[in-house]
Amino acid sequence: MKISIINGPNLNLVGVREPAIYGNRSLASYLDELVTRYPGVEFELFQSNHEGAIIDEIQRVGFDVDGIVINAGAYTHYSIAIGDALKAVTAPAIEVHISDVMAREPYRRVSMIKESCRGVIAGYGLDSYRRAVDAIITGCFPAEK
Repeated sequence: MKISIINGPNLNLVGVREPAIYGNRSLASYLDELVTRYPGVEFELFQSNHEGAIIDEIQRVGFDVDGIVINAGAYTHYSIAIGDALKAVTAPAIEVHISDVMAREPYRRVSMIKESCRGVIAGYGLDSYRRAVDAIITGCFPAEK
């Protein structure tokens, strides 16, 4: 099984950025642990602060992986182009968020990529990623939290 985890802007700063919201642990260290937890899964890990690079990555992996876990960061709330890229590929995608975006600012409650994904997992901290990986492995896709 092959799963791509794609992260958007500022997620490279998790562990440093707003620890009251995102925690003190770096996303990179968590993802390293996640890869170790699933030895039978081949992971592709990607992070970019640039919308076009995220779209390029979705198109690059989207026909070859069994699933995409995507945290598009702030692009979630206004990138129709990322949503279109997810619709264009065959791999099922799950939208994830570390924080509970529905309990935050009103603009964060809008997702422009949600309709292109099989489900949304949000508000479980970094564990949102593990939950999405489990959903892809089992084929049991979540409902929005």
